[in-house]
Amino acid sequence: MASETNVTAIRAEAQTEAAEKTVFKILLAISFCHLLNDAVQSLLPAIYPLLKNSFHLDFEQIGLIGLASQVTASLLQPLVGLYTDWRPQPYSLAAGMGITLVGLLILSRAPSYGTVLVAAALVGIGASVFHPESSRVARMASGGQHGLAQSLFQVGGNAGTALGPLLAAFVLPRGQSSIAWFSLVALLGMVLLADIGAWAKRSRSNKSKLQAMSIGQRAVPPVTELRPALPARKVAFSLAILIALMFSKFFYLSSLNSYYMFYLISKFHLTLQSAQLHLFVFLGAVAAGTFIGGPVGDRIGRKYVIWCSILGVLPFTLLLPYASLFCTSILSVVIGLILASAFSAILVYAQELLPGKVGTISGLFFGFAFGLGGVGAALLGKLADLTDIKFVYHVCSFLPVLGLLTAFLPNLGPARMDAAQKSGA
Repeated sequence: MASETNVTAIRAEAQTEAAEKTVFKILLAISFCHLLNDAVQSLLPAIYPLLKNSFHLDFEQIGLIGLASQVTASLLQPLVGLYTDWRPQPYSLAAGMGITLVGLLILSRAPSYGTVLVAAALVGIGASVFHPESSRVARMASGGQHGLAQSLFQVGGNAGTALGPLLAAFVLPRGQSSIAWFSLVALLGMVLLADIGAWAKRSRSNKSKLQAMSIGQRAVPPVTELRPALPARKVAFSLAILIALMFSKFFYLSSLNSYYMFYLISKFHLTLQSAQLHLFVFLGAVAAGTFIGGPVGDRIGRKYVIWCSILGVLPFTLLLPYASLFCTSILSVVIGLILASAFSAILVYAQELLPGKVGTISGLFFGFAFGLGGVGAALLGKLADLTDIKFVYHVCSFLPVLGLLTAFLPNLGPARMDAAQKSGA
């Protein structure tokens, strides 16, 4: 009897979601907040050269700063997602941005390397609270266009990631204390996220009332099939493959996010500001690639996007270590465009594997993204200390080979609506 009630509830939820329209106002607002959040997050890699000189750090210590920020985020995000699936907390969005604000203020006044690590960890905690619930809000506002919604949400984050180094290039020459100006960005985010949280609370309440009415009146028509059910082992195996693909993607991106400026300075003798502008161009390409992945995945299927994104970037990563400065700039843009299109497709694909667990899946995969980026930064920093920064890019160039694992993913067709909707269409 309980299972019948659950099935009815799922049918009601699917019907309600299908009837809703895409709320672009909320999607654009949450995307802009993602821009603000990730602009602040990307500030850390952008100030690595400043911190290296101020505290006389080596590459391993630089990697540990990234590890402190990203591992705290990676460990907490799945737990936050799991908790908010059970008990949604729409105003946690503003609270998470508040934690980030505190981290920025501490970082601007940090007197020692240990304090820098604490500040970096607080920035990571703020991200861990922000991402699962904001991803859920994006899905709530999608009106069924999940790939498009995730792409809009993600492109805001990647635009912010690209904007951070550009802002740093103009603000940070004044010194470490100028980091405090970025706390105004976090404050703006808090104000906007409080309003978005209020919308999410109202929307969730209205949706619950509609579902209760539908179930109580037995007005929900029978569903022929929402999506083919997969065995639990197949789901677990598919999630493991997706995590391996994310390892390939985020380890390579970590090499560019954390050490691309050092690579350009070492190999081509660029100034710090010039290297920061090259990083901005690369991150801008990442933002554009992120937007492309979701809508294309809605049309042709997530699996094909994952194929092209991970494995398709291999020829360009193999060429990068041997390229001139001009060709390096071109290749970095191509790599950013292609590789970045994967994440929206991977995230929505995972959400379709486990429907009804949006917060858990979002927290898990955002957590892995941060964690892999942090571990990658630390390990690649150690490798650079032991060998050479140029050698890092020779090693990382082979990571996209893991894209071959995509062949083992099941083909998930688009979600099909119930028979009544088909006949009425």
